[in-house]
Amino acid sequence: MTVELDGARVASGASLGEDATVRSGTVVYDDVTVGANFATGHNALVRENSTLGDDVLVGTNAVVDGSCTIGDRVRLQTGAYVPTNTTIGDDVFLGPHATLTNDPYPVRGETELVGPTIEDGVSIGANATVLPGVTVGEGAFVAAGAVVTEDVPPKSLAVGAPARFEPLPDRLDAPNEL
Repeated sequence: MTVELDGARVASGASLGEDATVRSGTVVYDDVTVGANFATGHNALVRENSTLGDDVLVGTNAVVDGSCTIGDRVRLQTGAYVPTNTTIGDDVFLGPHATLTNDPYPVRGETELVGPTIEDGVSIGANATVLPGVTVGEGAFVAAGAVVTEDVPPKSLAVGAPARFEPLPDRLDAPNEL
């Protein structure tokens, strides 16, 4: 295991798989389990009770906010935000500053926090937002800047704010190459 300890903090209760690279400023909490070939950018955060698969990248300033399940071959680019109680499948890409949410009525009262479900092979573009409890179906593509307020059908394209769904163009109907 390679861990850059210059300013990185990996809690003693965390379990990192082989060949992990944790860069400066990153914090990995107790009760986090990650698979082989885990890597972070600088200042990433992975909070408690989260499980991340093999070949996962948590980019610079990206946040996994606890009690999340993330599959294999997932890329969370710079500034991506994954809230508590989110599930992400295999072969998923979250672009820079993509934001997933889990609170339908922030600071307006008690509510159950339900993160989105991102199924296998999904791509979510830069600055897109996915609202609480939404499922993004297998192989779907969420365009940059889209605001997803309802479930995205598998193999479809979500564009706009609020997002509307279109057939997935042929050029996007391919597996993510992560």
